[in-house]
Amino acid sequence: RLIHGGQLLNGLAGPTVMNAAPFLSTTWFSPDERATATAIASLLNYLGSAAAFLVGPLVVPPPNGTAHLVSQSSTQHIKDRIEAVLYAEFGMVSLIFSAALAYFPSRPPFPPSVAAASQRLSYRRSFCRLLSNFRFLMIALAYAIPLGVFSGWSGVLDLILTPIHVSQVDAGWIGFWSIVGGCVVGIAMARFADFIRGMLKFILLLLLSGATLASTWFTLTCLTTVTHLPLTTATLYTSCILLGIFLNSSVPIFFELFVETVYPVPEGISCGVVTFLSNVFMGVLLFFLTFYHTEFSWFNWCLPGSCLLSLLLILCFRESYDRLYLDVVVSV
Repeated sequence: RLIHGGQLLNGLAGPTVMNAAPFLSTTWFSPDERATATAIASLLNYLGSAAAFLVGPLVVPPPNGTAHLVSQSSTQHIKDRIEAVLYAEFGMVSLIFSAALAYFPSRPPFPPSVAAASQRLSYRRSFCRLLSNFRFLMIALAYAIPLGVFSGWSGVLDLILTPIHVSQVDAGWIGFWSIVGGCVVGIAMARFADFIRGMLKFILLLLLSGATLASTWFTLTCLTTVTHLPLTTATLYTSCILLGIFLNSSVPIFFELFVETVYPVPEGISCGVVTFLSNVFMGVLLFFLTFYHTEFSWFNWCLPGSCLLSLLLILCFRESYDRLYLDVVVSV
């Protein structure tokens, strides 16, 4: 009960932290810095996941690799290591929370742009506008489906790779480098979007095309008995890392496109809706995993299918930049 309660509280806090990035970038940064600020604030969340891929296998010994698991001392050793990780995480979270309580100003002395100082819609009007905006629903699904599937897939990556004889430690390194690569490429893409404005749709098309190809490559590689593709550590590392890079780096670009499409809806509401949808798709996928956990080929095929669907939705999407238009026209 305590574990489920703690996970529920973590789940409630997650969307709030994720949705803060576009709001902070609009409030504190000028129009030619917003995408970069959104990328840094949103992708730094993923570095925690990258650290988890390493901390878990390196600190806590895996049960399937423990020779004397039947002994009480070995079991107690694993429990002690798990508790040490949780206490360390609690200490870091408490430190950051205390710093935020001590000093965290709500806004700068002077607004950096016209959009930062403009009036936003109320909660009720915002939700009505979002639910009636077909273009927003299109890109919301384009974000939520592949990112939700990828989050559920990466969370059980060690289970997926076990049948093809990849250890938990190697699976952890694959997850680590895919997230780190996604953070680096995401910030670079966001900086490019700040330099050349009005290119968000084009960037997403490139990233989702790469994600579709990488996920298809990984899925076909796992079916080596059928496709006869070489199943090596190098191919697994490359395909998984490329998939993580393409999908993780698309997050800040999606966030910026959400805000531009539905402005003057507050950033936290628009991004909160899509984050909720992403969690729903991830939850549905993990729910089916509880019934079909002996064979993972269906799980792998969900990845290229979701990426291809997202690519088609973005291809049909008609982009607009309402917030950027306000900043440029009113400033001039």
